[in-house]
Amino acid sequence: MDTERLIMRRWRDADRAPFAEMNADPEVMRHFPSLMTREESDSFADRIEQQFDSLGYGLWALEERESGRFIGFTGLALQTFDAPFLPAVEIGWRLAQPAWGHGYATEAARRAVRYAFEEAGLDAIISMTAVRNTRSRAVMERLGMTRDPAEDFDHPRVPRDSPILRHVLYRLKRTL
Repeated sequence: MDTERLIMRRWRDADRAPFAEMNADPEVMRHFPSLMTREESDSFADRIEQQFDSLGYGLWALEERESGRFIGFTGLALQTFDAPFLPAVEIGWRLAQPAWGHGYATEAARRAVRYAFEEAGLDAIISMTAVRNTRSRAVMERLGMTRDPAEDFDHPRVPRDSPILRHVLYRLKRTL
């Protein structure tokens, strides 16, 4: 899949090193429970590819069209952890710092939304993040996603004493 400035594609072995570097960056991972080791990052990439194989969609590797550089991911992931609103398909993104501030997350996420509703036939998608992650929340709002504060939750995979425990939930339904 493509956008004006990005190529959204399946993962390549060459993506693993820059992906691991991104997942070890404290600023990129600020709203996650911990940094990832190379092994954890590679395992995550393997799980992403397994979702593509089983569901036909997943978190696409993002490549800057002009430079050919891997800059992160955007896409769809089936979430099944213990929460009252799950299972559901989440739209998510993570970009390396040099790719921040260019509108890439929104551009790629808009394409992923179109894929979710027009190609995958989904009726609704969700997105979630730590309350304090204002940058991701802004992307969710630009996508037209809405939040009901009554659905905010403590993420079960985040330590109870963590400042990112509380999460917001956004939803988007397909329009006919």
